[in-house]
This record gives sequence, C-alpha cells and structure tokens, in this order.
Amino acid sequence: MNRKLLFSLFFLGFLNLFAQNKKDYQYKIKEAQGEINLDGELNEADWQSAQVIQDFYKSLPVDTGWAESRTEVRVTYNKRFLYVGAVCYDELEGEYIVQSLKRDYSFPRSDAFAVFIDPFNDGTNGFSFSCNPFGAQREGLLEYGGFYGVSTSWDNKWYSKVKQYGDKWVVEMAIPFKTLRFNSGSTEWKINFARNDQKRNETSTWVPVPRNFNVGNLAFTAPLLWDKPTKKSGPNVSIIPYVGGGLSQDYQAEGAEPQGDVSVGGDAKVAITSSLNLDLTVNPDFSQVEVDRQVTNLDRFEIFFPEKRQFFIENSDLFAGLGFRSTRPFFSRRIGLARDTANQLVENPIRFGARLSGKIDQNWRIGAMHMQTGENENLGIRGQNYSVAVVQRRVFSRSSISAFVINRQAFARDSSDNTVFYADDYERVAGSEFILSSKNSKWTGKAYYHHLLRNDNTNNQYSFGSNLVYDTQNLNIEWNQETVGKDFLNNNIGFIRRTNYTRLYPSISYDWYPKSKTFLQHGPSFSPSIYLSNVDLSSIEHNLEYSYWLKLVNTSYFRVKVRDQFVKLQRDFDPTGRWKSGEERLLAGTSHRFFSVEGYYQSDERKPLFTTLSVGNGQYYNGNRFFVNSSLRYRTIPWGVFSVDVEYNRLDMPENFQDTDLWLLGPKVELLFSKSLFWTTYIQYNTQQENVNINSRLQWRFKPVSDLFIVYTENYLPENFGVKNRAIVLKLTYWFNI
Repeated sequence: MNRKLLFSLFFLGFLNLFAQNKKDYQYKIKEAQGEINLDGELNEADWQSAQVIQDFYKSLPVDTGWAESRTEVRVTYNKRFLYVGAVCYDELEGEYIVQSLKRDYSFPRSDAFAVFIDPFNDGTNGFSFSCNPFGAQREGLLEYGGFYGVSTSWDNKWYSKVKQYGDKWVVEMAIPFKTLRFNSGSTEWKINFARNDQKRNETSTWVPVPRNFNVGNLAFTAPLLWDKPTKKSGPNVSIIPYVGGGLSQDYQAEGAEPQGDVSVGGDAKVAITSSLNLDLTVNPDFSQVEVDRQVTNLDRFEIFFPEKRQFFIENSDLFAGLGFRSTRPFFSRRIGLARDTANQLVENPIRFGARLSGKIDQNWRIGAMHMQTGENENLGIRGQNYSVAVVQRRVFSRSSISAFVINRQAFARDSSDNTVFYADDYERVAGSEFILSSKNSKWTGKAYYHHLLRNDNTNNQYSFGSNLVYDTQNLNIEWNQETVGKDFLNNNIGFIRRTNYTRLYPSISYDWYPKSKTFLQHGPSFSPSIYLSNVDLSSIEHNLEYSYWLKLVNTSYFRVKVRDQFVKLQRDFDPTGRWKSGEERLLAGTSHRFFSVEGYYQSDERKPLFTTLSVGNGQYYNGNRFFVNSSLRYRTIPWGVFSVDVEYNRLDMPENFQDTDLWLLGPKVELLFSKSLFWTTYIQYNTQQENVNINSRLQWRFKPVSDLFIVYTENYLPENFGVKNRAIVLKLTYWFNI
C-alpha cells in the first residue's frame, strides 16, 4: 500500500471521526408517552428510552480532556412541561459543597447541575435552570448571548425534585412551556448542560466551553431537535396579587404618632404569543424586602444600585442595557422616587404600569413600557408619566441594532379632575445602538448615539460611546470610549454620573496557565481611564491602574494593584465624604495627583470558612488614605450561614481639614430552616451616613414563587444609639396560573 493511499485513508478516517463528533452534539427529543413523576428516580419508561448524554468535557479549571465527574442527562417533554433528568455521580467521600439552600444560590461556588436553553436558536437570549444536591432552585435569564452569565433577578414558576444516593445525586426538572418564551412551530432549539463538582474543583459541560468564557455562553450550545413542531400550551396568564400592611414610627419628628398602612395590588403576566409577554401592575408594592448593601462612598458621584424589582426584569436588556453603566438614558429605579419641597428623596407611589416585551419572530424584538406615578401637593410632588419604546433587529449571526424613545412627562389634576400637563417639565431621549457578538464570542462590542430632546434645543444634548472586546484564553484586549455633552441632563429618569466629558478607557490583560499542581493562572493587566474636557480636550482626570493577579488550583486568589490618579476638580469637593455644612472643601479648578497600592486576597471558597481581605495605602487628594476591607463567612449547611463585612478608612488630612475615620460594619445571619423557610438578619453600622440599620426578615415560600414576608427594620444614631425610626411590614404574594 503506497503512501498516498495510506494518507488518503487516514484523512478520510479523520474527517469521519470529526463529522461523528460534530453529529454527537445534538439531542433528539421525543415526546413522553406516559406520566413523569418528579421523585428523583429516573425509572419511568420514557426516561429509559430517551437519548442519553454521558460524555461531559472539562471547562474549569482547565478545558482539556473529558470530565472526571461522570454525568448522565436525559430530556423529554409532554404538552405542558419540558423535562430534564440528570444523574450526577459522586465517587469522592465527603459532604456536598453548597453555599445556601436559598433560591438563586451561587452556581460557580456550589455543587450543582444546570441547563441552558436558547428557544429561539439565535444565540442572543435564553434561560437557565439549576439545582444543587439539596434541591435548592436557581433560574435566570441569559442576556447578551450569555456572555456575562445568568441574571438571577428573574423569577418564574417551575418544579424540581432532587434525591441523594450513596454514590450520586439525581435531579428531575419540570419546566412549564408557559414559563419559557419560544416561537410556536419551531423544530430546533439550542441547549447545553453544565455540572459543578466542587470537591474535584471541576466544572464540565456537554458542549465544550473554553475556560475564558462563562459556561452559560449561548455561542456554545447544540441543536435540540424536536420530533414534532412546538406548540403554544394553551392560555398563558398569571395573576400575582399581594396584600401588605405595616406599622412605623418616626422618633425624630416631635409628636409623631405610629402610622399604619394597608395596601392591596398585584401584577399580571399575559402571554400575547408564546414569545411575546405583557406585564401589568396595579398599585404595586415595590418596597425592597431585600435590603441594599451599603457602601462607603468616597467618590464624587452617585453610586449605582441595580434594579431588583420583578416587574422590570424580563427582557430588561432592552431597557436597562441602553448606553454604558455610567451613561444609562433609562434607569428604572428612578420610577417611584421623587424630591419633595425640602429636596429630600421620598417614595412616590406608582399607580399602574404596563410592559410589553419579547420576540415577534426570529429577528425582531420589541419593548414598550408605560408607568404612572401619583402626586402629592403637600410635598410638592408632581405626578409623572414614564414611557419607553424599543425595537431591536438581529443582524449577522448574533448581533443586533436597535432604536428607542424615552419620555418623562410631569402632570397634575385640576379642581375638575382634568389632567394638566406641565409643558416645561419633561425629558425625552431618542437613540440607536449596535451590539456586536461574533459567532464564537471572541469579538463583542457596542456602539451607540443618544440625544436629549428638550425645548431649549442646545447643541450639547448628546451622548455617544463605543466598546470593542477581543477575548481569547491568553489575551484580552478592550477598547472603551464614552462622550457626554454638557446639557445631556436626564437624571430624573436616567443614570448619568457626569456631563461635558470624553472618557477613554482601554484595557489589556494576559494570562499564563502554568503546568503546576499549585498554580492555575497568573498574569498582568493595564487599565487606563482618561477623562478629557469636551471644551478643549484637556485632561481633567486619569486613573492608570496596573495589576498582577494569581489564582491557585484550590480557588484561592491574590492580586496586587498600583494606581496613578490625577483629578482636576470641576466643582468643590469634600474628600472626607461627610459633606457637613461649614467643613472645608477642595475648590473647583484645583488639581491633585496621587499614588496608591492595594493588595487583595481570597481564600478557598469551597471551605466552610471563607474570607476576603483587601488592604490599601497611599496618597489621597491633599492627604493620605489607609483602608482595610474584609469579609468573613462561615456556613454550616443545611441550617445556617454567618458572615460579617468590615470596611475601615483612615483619612489623614492637612491641618485645615479634619482627619476622618469611616467604619462600615455589616454582620449578617441567615438561618435556613428548610428550602422554603429562611430568617435573615442584617446589621449595617455606617459612620459616613451616621446610621445604624437593623433589618430582620422572615421569608416563607409556601408555594413556587409565592411568599410570606415579615420584615422588621430599625434605624439608630451611631453615637448614642438613639432611635430614628422603626417599622414592621407583613407582605403576602401568591402566584396563580390561569
């Protein structure tokens, strides 16, 4: 046999093997012929006859070779549910590693199994459902192609059962088709599965995912081939009423009496089509039962806190994802807040709202929102109408282009109950955006232009920006630019930290993966951030950040960071962060350059005792700053998690400024009585805000996505623990499917 023939046979064999491997990455789903009983036992005939996925590939900490932890997955369906069954073999001795029994636990830090679903087969939006070995559920949305992982703020109704055996744990999921959004009549979705085995420190997936990408990235999915075209599963309407009430008392207001309050309202979710959803709300109670974590703010600008309210979450990338983090033309947390006659930020009740969002077909998405708030003449608060409309078109394989309009209009009622609009009290923003996502996710990016429409019609009511990222296992290069005009002021509905600047903030990092049993990754990064004045392009600020980081095989992590900062103040600033009247200020127009160094350590996150420590020291404006930021957490599953966060800042300032010590202490206790009953108490001692807050919450999830909350809150003065106010709230929600 000659060499040419041998080479031909080898080449043909290689092609055949490659084709076979490619063919293996597809799942042919068959309709179940009998009932599936969720009991953690895959013993029904439909499970036995379903296609079995057995070979998972390593993704973390290395992405070469087959997974050591064996996993078997089967999928089937009936008219109501998509069923996913998985057998997660565990051949190592020791307890399972999970962080909590609460819903929406941390998948990367727990033993867990997850499914990632792309019903539209377009690699842009999808869903994730996950369980840990104790049966805790985690569901979320995959936005921007899953590049940033799972957004767990989204909640919906689905069912699961987990059962532990001696050498394995088994999970059965029943995901209602009413929970998913998809095109009726489709015959192909995309799907992938992931398994986390913390004892082996191994994350594995069915379709291989390179370790520099999130395992939920929809670029790495395989066809889910249906034996019949998918159908809409009948009427899909959910009614979610609530009833709430509480007592509160303000101890700082002289003669104030306890105040009682009872409220009733609710939400509704109506599936216009299987891929287009209408959300409705009447007299919503958007009080946060999950308290925001406080921070020490030594910045000159407002701190961004993400949206947590369920009404705004589904398809939130259409609305909340506009612009960049510091240049959001729409920020839904503004809705329901207003300034009173004393310029204090107070709650402004929302009367009603409607939100239509989702897919029209394979290429088109739309979003429309309308919210109405009330008015309060005694506090000088006008009613507000908020409206947003977005249309998005998919281009290329996973990219998109969109256009939007945002409107805020103030109004009032006259003596005849007629609507009176304030012609000069409005904000309107229009714009367009392009989002880039390559087929293999190596290239991602964004470009946008926004324009504020206002009656003075100046030439400085614009904002535009661009972003481009090239990401491989070793090299990450990123370009970022944003420009905001002097008159682009819309912080009554958007989140714009500052105006009249151009910011350039590219970055580059490189990772090495040594062949070592101790060290996993290490590498440098350089991230300059440069602010230029729009007037003459002169430098008004820069932050040059140099860092080197090291990650160990046992998940421990070290980082050293050096900063070179320069600021030319555009307005007066108190560097102590206290902003009390009569205090000294650094004056607008003065320039300051300062250097600092910071070290960060994170312990093995798989251990019951977990800690982080950050220490920094260096120049700070016209003084010096030393800080320590640490967290300590101890978990004893299944019944409790105990933690404490400590942040200390020491500001040594010149003689005409006051030296300052800022403390932020946050002990937290979570008692996990079961998978559905939790008691969380959180204390926040904040000397910068001169407040001590105690928030204690009992949550009973008596049905899927149906909860009873009892929340007790107190606020004190830190110097003598004098009571500011107290409140207790009871809230009951129930999810009805029609």
